[in-house]
Amino acid sequence: MFQVRPYSGAIGGLVEGIDLCRVLDDATFERLQQALLDYEVLFFRDQPLEPVHHAALADRFGQPQLHEAYDHVDGYPQITILENDRERPSKIEMWHTDMTFRLCPPLGSILHGVIIPEKGGDTMFASMSAAYEGLSDRMKSMLSELTAVHDFSHGFKESLAEAGGRERLADMVAANPPVEHPVIRTHPISGKRCLYVNSLFTVRIKGMHERESRALLEFLYQHVTTPEYTCRFDWQPNSVAFWDNRITQHKPVNDYWPAHRKMQRITIDDGERPY
Repeated sequence: MFQVRPYSGAIGGLVEGIDLCRVLDDATFERLQQALLDYEVLFFRDQPLEPVHHAALADRFGQPQLHEAYDHVDGYPQITILENDRERPSKIEMWHTDMTFRLCPPLGSILHGVIIPEKGGDTMFASMSAAYEGLSDRMKSMLSELTAVHDFSHGFKESLAEAGGRERLADMVAANPPVEHPVIRTHPISGKRCLYVNSLFTVRIKGMHERESRALLEFLYQHVTTPEYTCRFDWQPNSVAFWDNRITQHKPVNDYWPAHRKMQRITIDDGERPY
C-alpha cells in the first residue's frame, strides 16, 4: 500500500510505493483520489509511463480534455507535448490555473517528465485554499460577492502575436469567448473555499472601475504566491505531478533555457462550472 509524505507545510504530497504503469485497483484509486483532495498536488518518482499507461491513469479520474493550442503524441490526441529548447523558448511564465477561460475548467492535470535539463526547470505550486484562509474575514466577505472575467486571448497573447498565430488559433479564439467565474469558489468535493483568479487568464473584476479592478487583482496575485502557500517540485526523468486544478495554481520556472525540456500532459475534464 502506498504512502504519502507531506512535501511542504501547505501543499503537496510525495507518493511512494505505487506503480502508475499498472492498472489501479478500486481501493488504491480511492486512496489516491482522497490524497489528491488532502494534498492538492501529488508527486511521484520513477514512473516510466508510456502513452498507454498515461492515458489509462487519467481515464480513471475522468474524460480527457483536448487542448488544440499544443502538439500531441501520435495516436494520443489527449496527451499534449510541452517541449522547449533553443528554438522553442517557453512562452508561459506566469502563475496560473489551467484553462479558466472555459466555462467548465478542467479537474486537473497529470504531467510526466520525459526529458529533464541537468539543472533548473522546476515547477512551483500554490494552494488557493491556504491563500484564502490567509485573508482577513472582511476581505473574504467582500471577495465572496465578486465575479471575475477570464479570457483565452489574454492568456495566449504571445502566441497570437506570432507570425500566423492568429490564424493558427482562430478556432480556439472563436470557441472560447470571455467567461465569468466567482472570485472565491468552493471545491465541489472537499468543500474547501479558495481563491479563483490568476494572472494569466483573469482580466478584470466585474462591476469595478478599471483602476479598482487592477489594484485588487494585483494584490491577490501577490498574495497567492506568498512562500508559505507554495512548494517547488524538482523534476527528475520519469517524475510525475498530478494537481487538482480546481484549488491550485502553478508556474514553470524557466531557468533552464536553452537546454532541452520535454513534458507530456493529460488534462482531465471536470464538467462542473465553478461556484
